[in-house]
Amino acid sequence: MKNRFLACILTLACAGLAAAQSKKFKPGMNFYSIEQDIQLGREAAAEFEKKLAIVNNQELLSYIRGIGDRLTASPAAGKFPYTWRIVNDKSINAFALPGGPMFVNTGLLLNADNEAQVAGVLAHEISHIVLRHGTNQMSKQQLLGGLGAGAGIFLGNSGSILGQLGQLGIGLGLQSVLLKYSRGAEKDSDLLGSQIMNDAGYNPVEMARFFEKLQSESGKRSGIEEWFSSHPNPGNRVRDVEREVTTLPRRTYSAGNPATLARAKQVAGGIPAAPKPAVPGQGTTLPAPATLRPSAQLRNHQAPSFSIDYPSNWDALGDAQRPDVIFAAKGGVVQDQQGPNVAYGTLVGFQPNKPGDLAPLTQELMDGFVRTVPGAKVTANPRPISVQGQNAMLTQMSAHSAFPNETEQIVVVTIPHGGGLYYFAFVAPQSEYRAAEPVFQQMLRSLRFR
Repeated sequence: MKNRFLACILTLACAGLAAAQSKKFKPGMNFYSIEQDIQLGREAAAEFEKKLAIVNNQELLSYIRGIGDRLTASPAAGKFPYTWRIVNDKSINAFALPGGPMFVNTGLLLNADNEAQVAGVLAHEISHIVLRHGTNQMSKQQLLGGLGAGAGIFLGNSGSILGQLGQLGIGLGLQSVLLKYSRGAEKDSDLLGSQIMNDAGYNPVEMARFFEKLQSESGKRSGIEEWFSSHPNPGNRVRDVEREVTTLPRRTYSAGNPATLARAKQVAGGIPAAPKPAVPGQGTTLPAPATLRPSAQLRNHQAPSFSIDYPSNWDALGDAQRPDVIFAAKGGVVQDQQGPNVAYGTLVGFQPNKPGDLAPLTQELMDGFVRTVPGAKVTANPRPISVQGQNAMLTQMSAHSAFPNETEQIVVVTIPHGGGLYYFAFVAPQSEYRAAEPVFQQMLRSLRFR
């Protein structure tokens, strides 16, 4: 009896130690509040529901909601207002919007080997919501000032968030910045999803096995590529999840009722195929680049730390209380299949707390542009210049253009000021750059820092 008592104490102690060693996850840098996540998610969900073939089958919805409710009861799932929608699409996918909305393709149900694999995908997506990966991704793009990602515009706290994004030409789609994650984000969602599955009594390894199955079959059959286009494989998922499981409290796992999943497959498989929704922006006729040409007549823009003149036929997009701004004509900021793209205009951004020499800071910024802007490359290395008596650097770049049969020409001027790094990116399609360049030079000459 005494030995059994000691063994029990040791087992409990080891279980407690294992639980204490499981990784704790925190959301990354984010310019948005949780309330804005929730608002953005609700607005985006309403838009997606207009474009996707939503399945209004209560049997299927009850099945998915039952799994979802079991998972979101985990303390690791937070207190977000989760909602569930089923999409009539045979491709294998599910996606989560900031703040709680979740969309699940019928293709996921049709290809899962057991309920734990369905739960694994949902737990993974719940983790994207908890870790706020969507708005974290937007915030990183804004901080970087990615030439195709809104150029550091930070949204206000009132009105429609989607409406404010729309002013920048930022639309929604499965390839939008809200739903494209890094490998690091994918790994964190795997591991946090493992904790959520463990709490719910599902074997976390089934999640990793399902993703590995998709990876092994990618390219062999249709319906899989959609998942990996927005969810890059972070590496050895099975090994990492198995390692995480060893740190979690022991549970008796259930794979769910096979008959219930079989019934869900039967219902999902019997739904007639829906026509593919149109890709956002597809079929839109862009204005001729020459119609967006900047006027030589300038007007003044006052930011908190600088002023600059800009063409009178362009708009200033952004918060007047921030240094980040886009100057462009209507139609100069467009949505293409890669996401938002500033095709003809001037971008101003600011990276705070960037001490150091100007040359390496500029190189770091250029490296970031090359990583995030489709087709971007440096065509002339940074060279020192002077702007209003201040040291600056000028870099020439090119990138894919939203305009058909065009290459985008970009000149980036970087200037240290106010404890950070300002950058001014002058963007035009190649056919227009000579016409726009004198106006861009006027803008730069008008720049005044306070």
